[in-house]
Amino acid sequence: MTPYLAEFIGTAILLFVGNGTNCNMLLSKTKGHGVGFLGINVGWGLAVFLAVFCVGRFSGAHLNPAVTVGLAFGGHFDWAQVLPYMAFQFLGAAFGTTLASIFYWQHYGPTEDTNLKLATFCTSPAIRCPRHNLVSEILGTFVLVFAVFNMVDNPSDGLGALDALPVGLTVLVIGVALGGTTGYAINPARDLGPRVMHALLPLPGGKRDSDWSYAWIPVVGGLAGGVLAGALWALLVRG
Repeated sequence: MTPYLAEFIGTAILLFVGNGTNCNMLLSKTKGHGVGFLGINVGWGLAVFLAVFCVGRFSGAHLNPAVTVGLAFGGHFDWAQVLPYMAFQFLGAAFGTTLASIFYWQHYGPTEDTNLKLATFCTSPAIRCPRHNLVSEILGTFVLVFAVFNMVDNPSDGLGALDALPVGLTVLVIGVALGGTTGYAINPARDLGPRVMHALLPLPGGKRDSDWSYAWIPVVGGLAGGVLAGALWALLVRG
């Protein structure tokens, strides 16, 4: 498996399971309907674990443009591969979330709240304040990428360049502690790829707009958080 294909497959798995969790807990008449935000946090943390475990040995399992850019800034990744990695991450995210929506297709019709339908694809703020929402995404992503640097510099045996369990637990704790303001995209591909698919797919029962006025925040915030983490790691550790 090539690294680029691995990034596509890994990100697709991440979004299939992660947004599958959102579908199960937000859409009407599912077995998991109403479980709540903690259940979503657990689902996303385990989705990251599964995706990293599946493809880590082939590509390092970045699965996130913020991780890729952060590692490049920190001197752990070749800049020539940054854009191809990001492209396959976005494509994988779009594909994975499409699979999740098809899987739960019958449950979109009975779901009257179009905001919940949007939430099965992408994130939105609890209180809309662009400045604060942007800071939330920057700091949440910073924590993720800074933790990833520690995993890269201190890898365990058998799980590839990024340890599957630690990175999954990192995403879980970020969701529990910091996810309440924006839904913690902390991954530009995770938000933008699915948002595009929400705009394109004819969901049963209708849908709202894809909230493009907010779409830049998870992208800019995620990339900025990755850059800050990479720059700080390079300053503190690499000198």
